[in-house]
Amino acid sequence: MEQFTNFIENIKALQIIDIVIAVGIILIFRIFASTIAYIIIRMFKFKAKKAKDIKESAFFKPLRLFFIILGVYLALLFLQKPLNITEEIMEITTVIFKIISVIAFSVGLAKSFTLNSTLVKKIRKEAKREYDDATIEFCLKIVRVLIYIIAAIIVLTILKIDLTGLIAGLGVGGIIVTLAAQDTAKNLFGGFVIFIDKPFAVGDWIQMDSFEGTIEDITFRTTRIRTFENSLLNVPNSIISNASVINWSKMESRRYKVNLRIELNTPVEKLKILKTRVEEMLYKRENILDDSTIVRFDSMDENGINMLVYTYTNSVGYSNYLEEVEEINYKIMKIIEEEQIKIAHDTTNIYVKN
Repeated sequence: MEQFTNFIENIKALQIIDIVIAVGIILIFRIFASTIAYIIIRMFKFKAKKAKDIKESAFFKPLRLFFIILGVYLALLFLQKPLNITEEIMEITTVIFKIISVIAFSVGLAKSFTLNSTLVKKIRKEAKREYDDATIEFCLKIVRVLIYIIAAIIVLTILKIDLTGLIAGLGVGGIIVTLAAQDTAKNLFGGFVIFIDKPFAVGDWIQMDSFEGTIEDITFRTTRIRTFENSLLNVPNSIISNASVINWSKMESRRYKVNLRIELNTPVEKLKILKTRVEEMLYKRENILDDSTIVRFDSMDENGINMLVYTYTNSVGYSNYLEEVEEINYKIMKIIEEEQIKIAHDTTNIYVKN
């Protein structure tokens, strides 16, 4: 309180010109902060032609904030002697200025590591290998976390906090933290396994155990799946990395299979005609893979003759697949009707003894 009281008394004795100059410094930096930030970013972004692109840069707002704070800091330095500001207050002011500068720089650097940032786009363009967005976003999250960790260490150093003692303290409580964070560690490791093996990516349709749906996001801890009931399911990465996952989006083709049960008294010639016509019908369809088509009289029993129709279609989308199956079924039914072939039904003979 004594320092604050002395500070107020000194203000009363301060010449008006010193206050005007100090306020002028603050206003100049406040007014020209955006312009200075614009010029600095422009110097490093030669290809940026539009002012909008520069202002949307990750470093624009942090630089603007830095120069505003710099103006206030320089004004206080200018007023130090006229106001008789003590060294303690100036040291605190300097520490605050340094911390804000570190935070502003770290935020700008972290924001430059995003999928839509110019830096990342340039790196992806020059990279020899193509990576999917989910893998890159996961790596960028790690980079951003490391940036903030380094910034936090720098801030602690500025505050003159003994990091050795802090690390020793963490070592004492490390066992407790490790035991409590076992599941988190498993999920983090599971996340790395997912990105290394790449069993699926964002947008893929997967099926696993008791659920299936579309991948919406992959984070450090969980994988978010949008189910077909339109609910959002968060599955721990440790579970997914140890489970059998069916990725339906990776299918190159879908199987069509049907068993035609025909009456036993159907003439052999009719069976041959049916086989030939079904084969011809399948070969004519654009979405059918010809080399996979099989139509065979494969078995018979007391209930009838079985004609196996087996093929693959490149209509992998579920809706398109169902449409293709429906069209094939219609065609087969039409052939059966035209050839006047009767479908067999399971029968059971019951004998009653008088």
